[in-house]
Amino acid sequence: MTASPVPSTLDLDAILADRWADPTVFSAAEYARAEQFWHQRRNHDERLLRLRSQAAQMIRDWTGRPSRDVGSFGLQLNLESSDLDLGIGYPVAARDRLLAALAPHTQFKGERKTRFSTSRLVFSFEVEDVEVDLSALTEEDFAVSCRMLGEIESTMTEPERVAHTWVKHLLRNAGRMEDYAVWKLCTYARFCPEFNWVPIPEKA
Repeated sequence: MTASPVPSTLDLDAILADRWADPTVFSAAEYARAEQFWHQRRNHDERLLRLRSQAAQMIRDWTGRPSRDVGSFGLQLNLESSDLDLGIGYPVAARDRLLAALAPHTQFKGERKTRFSTSRLVFSFEVEDVEVDLSALTEEDFAVSCRMLGEIESTMTEPERVAHTWVKHLLRNAGRMEDYAVWKLCTYARFCPEFNWVPIPEKA
């Protein structure tokens, strides 16, 4: 028989209220489980880095624009190894040209709000068996995103990444999909409050 999972001792509601997972409040046993889980995710990094590089070159070939990882993988907060999120900056006035350039290569997923007065266009394509979501932001929003991501990369500690990823995993496993959608944005909102971070609920 398979042993039942050890229940978490974390107060997820309190963590959600704080909008941050402090690894110092984890018990030693809880943190050990979280750390093991996080390192298991890192086993896929080499392959995802290779596919991300390949996807970035494809995007540059199609659009002439450099891209940046704007998703959880780039911050080592990912649960999955089957998707990537990349972003580019593009002039609003040239979006029709962008749509035409990407139409033969991607699926257009629609326009989504990003800040109170701006939006982004979202496309998807696959590299091997990994789905790549490409967000075309305004050039100003892309610049702000790059600064934010750079700050997260340089200041968020490994224990904080471990703790955040573990809470994310627990919420999804519990079927708390609305809380999960909010939690995925907590890191970004903490480092870049000027964005209008509106969660998109996911189905369980």
